[in-house]
Parts: sequence; structure tokens; C-alpha cells
Amino acid sequence: MSAYNSLTYNASLCIGCGECMMACAKAKTGSADDLSQSRIKIVVAEEGKYEAALCRQCGDAKCVMNCPSGALTKNQANGLIDWNADTCVNCLLCTVGCVYGGITFEASVGHVAKCDTCGGDPACVKVCKSGALGYVTTAAIYNDYGKEEDLFAPGLAACQGCNSELMIRHVLRKVGKNVVVAAPPGCIPGMGTVGYNGKAGAKVPIFHPLLTNTASMLAGLKRTYERQGREVTALALAGDGGASDVGFQSLSGAAERGERILFICFDNEGYMNTGMQASSATSFGSWTSTTPVGDKLQGKRTDAKNMPMVMMMHNAAYVATASSVYMEDFYEKLDKALEASKKGFAYLHLYAPCPSGWRFPAGLTIDICRLMVESNFVTLWDYEPDRGLVFTHPTDKPKPLESYLKAIGKYRHLAQEQVDRIKKLLEDRLAMLKRFAR
Repeated sequence: MSAYNSLTYNASLCIGCGECMMACAKAKTGSADDLSQSRIKIVVAEEGKYEAALCRQCGDAKCVMNCPSGALTKNQANGLIDWNADTCVNCLLCTVGCVYGGITFEASVGHVAKCDTCGGDPACVKVCKSGALGYVTTAAIYNDYGKEEDLFAPGLAACQGCNSELMIRHVLRKVGKNVVVAAPPGCIPGMGTVGYNGKAGAKVPIFHPLLTNTASMLAGLKRTYERQGREVTALALAGDGGASDVGFQSLSGAAERGERILFICFDNEGYMNTGMQASSATSFGSWTSTTPVGDKLQGKRTDAKNMPMVMMMHNAAYVATASSVYMEDFYEKLDKALEASKKGFAYLHLYAPCPSGWRFPAGLTIDICRLMVESNFVTLWDYEPDRGLVFTHPTDKPKPLESYLKAIGKYRHLAQEQVDRIKKLLEDRLAMLKRFAR
């Protein structure tokens, strides 16, 4: 079964401007004057709130089921509901079956009409200023990699909602079997990826170095394989403790020497596998078991180490930040990182919110990932020495930082002065990054 690209609509972002309808009408008729020709209709749900009548290109489309003449069919190549004028009898039963109002009769042309996504380049999305309309193209990832073998065994012992488990599975589907993996102490080996009771959780060579020597040990293995004439991807899957804290010495040395390895840091802002202790990556004000909240202490007193920036200062062959909510961006960066690791050191910093340690419901992991980026709490970019830094997600219209902080239990205690300090830090860091951007 294939996945398909699709239009999305977020009612909470819609401002009812009607620009999408004008763009659609113009795309279909050459004129934006007659909004009845638009295949998308924005309607008032209640005062200040709007809904969209729009074809969802349903997988189990009621319009198709209701069509007695077979004029409507699900296109298995692109996922669209196609309409055939030659067989349509204008019975309008399709309009009765659609609960989304996505297919309607147009008197001016004498037949039904519906969205066709403008051939994969929706005009409505391009003019939507509020971001209410989107066009999701991550289906290509499923189509390209869904058939690949999952190189971790099912049933790993991760917590519910674990972002890291999801992403290590994606990583190895992309990297493939020609790899040796280093997983230092932390949540990733704690899931059982390295194995226990004599059985490994990975289907590729994987080992358990010390927190202190992950990068140096992996670099040594890479050189050993090279002496044997074998080209093997040397991959580290480490937490922020194994990267920015205890493992920093060997990581810094490997980057300085230009070792041909790929080091991925899964940053969940703490030592979560051993009781939710603070690390240098833990953000200011965070509750952890070692930075409690009480009369004497109101969470972590210091700011998080800016590890991606530190690695950029090592002049590594490739450095990038990524989030699981933007999978196309992640896959592109992973591809670049793999290529860069053939000639030098590559570092990928993946932000990995932790439901258990951060105190938010397990079902909200992806929502938290999205808020991190949309509020500019973190920024997405990549860096190569010969071209500099490039932002891969806009930073100019962030959501209020409070929308992110209020969603997470470890920030529940924050006073306004603490929130203001975080805002100032984020503004300063963004300004610094922009000075490096091309």
C-alpha cells in the first residue's frame, strides 16, 4: 500500500481572509472574481472561527461508494479522487455522501467539481498567510523506506511516547545494514538495543562503549575497517549526557581530528535513563531530580549548553539540528550527514522531548516537538564549512514561548522573571546564529 501527499487544514490558524478561495478560483478559471468557482470554501463555524469545505481525498471515499456510474475513482498512483466526465450522470449522489463538503455541483459548468491539488502544487497553500493550509509530502518517506527492514527488534523497552525509539528506527532504515553502531549508556541502550540476556535488540553490529569514550572507540573501529579495505558507516547513537557532558572530551577530539564518523545526539535534556537528572543540555528553570523546585531552588540555575553551535565551532564537515516533526528535513540532513561522514566528522543534533522526564502525556510527543520549533525554543539549521549556516525552518513569526512552556510539566513552576530570562536567551542565540547564516 502506498502513502500519498495531502492537503491539510488547521482551523485554529485560519483567519477567514478568503485568499485561498480567490487563488483557487483563479487557478481553475483564470479569474479570482467568482468565488463560487473555488474548490475550497471557507465558512464561518462561529464568531471568529472558521471551517473549510475541502476534498480530503479519502482512502475510503463515500463519494466513490455512492457513485452509481463509476465516474469517481480512487487514483492509486497519486491518491486523488478522480472524476470522469464521460461516465458522470449528474445524479449528485456523491455530494450527499461527502461529509466534508468537498465535492459540490457547479451550476456555471453544469457538473460536480472538487479539489485536484493543482497537480501537486496547490495554489491555495501558497497564498495562505496564517499557515492554516499545508501540503504534506512526507508520503515519499514511507514509500521509499517503508519497505526497508526495521533493523531494531520489535518490543524494545522504551517508555510510551518515546521520541528516541521512533527516530533510531528511522535512522537505521536510512543507513542500512552496512554499519557499526556505538550506543553509550543512556536511554537508547536502556531500551534493549544493545541487548540483554544474551540477545541483541539490533540486527546490525552494535556495542556499548563507556560514556567517556564513545567517539574515540568508534573512530578506532572505523579505522580498523578501513585497514581491512571495508567501507562501513560508523554511527554513534548517544544521549545529551554522552555528547555534551561525560562524552564531550572524546567527541571534541574526534571532531578536531576529522574522524570519518557520524555522531547523532538525541537530546532529551537530561540523564533520563537513570532517574531524570540534569545535564548540561538541560534548559534553564527545568525541574529534574537534581534540580528540584522548592524554597531554595526553582529548577536548574544555568542555561543549556548550545551543543550544535559548539560542534559548528569545531569546523566539522557537517553539523545540523533536526526534529521528528519535520521528517523530510530530517531525512535530507541525515543523507547529507552520511555523505559528509565519508570524508570527515558529521554531527546531527536531534531534539527528543521525553514524556517521562518532562512530565507531559505520552500522546503529545509530536505536538511538543512541533511547539519547540514553532516557538523558536529550538531552531532548525545545517552547516557546512564551505557554505556556512542555512536555516531550514523559518524563525520570523514564532508562536508565543508560553504556549510551549505551559505544555510541559517541568516548567509548571516558572515565575515570570524566569520566563523572561529564557526569552532573552533564545533571542540572543537566534541573533548569534543569524550572524553565521549566509
